[in-house]
Amino acid sequence: MKLVLVMLLIPLLIIPAFAQTNSQTLQTEKGTLDVKLAYDDIISGEQTNLHIDFINPQTKKIQEHIDYSITVSKEGTSVFGPIPLTHTSLGSVKIPVEFIDDGVYSVELGIEGILFQPIPLEKVSFDVSVGEAFAQPPPINDKNGGACLIATATFGSELSPQVQELRELRDNTILSTDSGTTFMTTFNQFYYSFSPMIADYEREQPIFKEVVKISLTPMLTSLSILNHVDIDSEQEMIGYGVGIILMNIGMYIGIPVFGILKIYQYNRK
Repeated sequence: MKLVLVMLLIPLLIIPAFAQTNSQTLQTEKGTLDVKLAYDDIISGEQTNLHIDFINPQTKKIQEHIDYSITVSKEGTSVFGPIPLTHTSLGSVKIPVEFIDDGVYSVELGIEGILFQPIPLEKVSFDVSVGEAFAQPPPINDKNGGACLIATATFGSELSPQVQELRELRDNTILSTDSGTTFMTTFNQFYYSFSPMIADYEREQPIFKEVVKISLTPMLTSLSILNHVDIDSEQEMIGYGVGIILMNIGMYIGIPVFGILKIYQYNRK
């Protein structure tokens, strides 16, 4: 009984767990390493821990023994560092930084050694926004951009049929109405607050990737309904949208709750 409850509740627990942390992963200039930067929500004037992982792009695992330096700046003025060349044997570091006020900061790392061997300097730079006024969610009106990060990581490529279907549905159907555009604007602000970290974790953990793939299948099936209907007005968009949302609530919450209740009643008998 406990095992069944845990399995049913996993999809409900995943999003809150990941939504609390911001995460970005970028390659160094020559692609020698992937560097992952993660941090909790930043409050100006308070200290924030920057969690940095140096990742081997071939094995997708933490690369040990890295020589690095770091600088945090705003509008060209340093607010932290540059620190002298430093060694991490674990390949992961936690650096406390105080972001003094709202704005867009640059976090730049320089890599100069791997496994005790010096390498030519390779840099990677992250933009970190502090304050709601400076938040920059990815644009949703670019027909060739705004990729679905979780679906891309789940199905392996932006060219996969599932990702293409989501993009075409967004661009050709949802964004064709004012209500759909408003919904996507609100949704993107929420979605991009946690999706980068889930996508990164999928790339690192194949088992988790398969769990997400199974979890996405019912939602993709319900969304495909919009490809087979004609939406010619705002009222139709709202009607179909509300219907699909209710359908997904039923699949992801209603069915598991119903199953739990049935199992509970069976055990009582």
